[in-house]
Amino acid sequence: MTKMKMSDGAEIAVYHVEPSGERRGGIVLIQEIFGVTDHIRELCDEYAADGYEVLAPALFDREHPGFECDYTGPEFDRAVELARKLHPFEKSLADAQTCVDALKDKGPVFMTGYCYGGSVTWRMAQISPDLAAASAYYGSMVPTLFIDPAPCCATIAHFGRYDQGIPMEGVEALIGKAHPTAQIFVYDANHGFNSDRRKDYHEESSELARDRTLALFKACGG
Repeated sequence: MTKMKMSDGAEIAVYHVEPSGERRGGIVLIQEIFGVTDHIRELCDEYAADGYEVLAPALFDREHPGFECDYTGPEFDRAVELARKLHPFEKSLADAQTCVDALKDKGPVFMTGYCYGGSVTWRMAQISPDLAAASAYYGSMVPTLFIDPAPCCATIAHFGRYDQGIPMEGVEALIGKAHPTAQIFVYDANHGFNSDRRKDYHEESSELARDRTLALFKACGG
């Protein structure tokens, strides 16, 4: 973990991993509501092993420095409170852009994110001119608040067919938009299928989504 100054002058923690071997590009990886947990850091390490320099900002550091929690238990409510009440979503977008800015002079920059981070990733793909491609995992705001406009860069989004928090009607509406820069994938899985720490982990879907993400990044210069 290191510290980075954000656009509002705040210094927050950022997990930074240098690439293994030849550098393919940069990735900004956006957390779930649970913080930059060991799972998020492990994902960063895996992308670094594939040749990417990775930055994962601890988005809630202003409100709760060092916050990390499990998917269940007493701190779950705190995670929801941070994401939905205390931390402005626009601040997450600004912090994501600061991380993009730190990488963009070195080569192509990509973004991926999970749950809350999936919504951040999709929205950044819509508004940031500095992304080469993006991969958003089960962001609940994607098929509701941010169904339009089309992303500025090549973007894929991943949803679980049995995700009770993201009804398929919304996902189908998003697919129906047929945004020319976006491709939407639906998996026979539930919410959080990418995390092997969750009861809803689905290995086949997780591996397929990651393969698609890496293929997209490589096709877009990574």
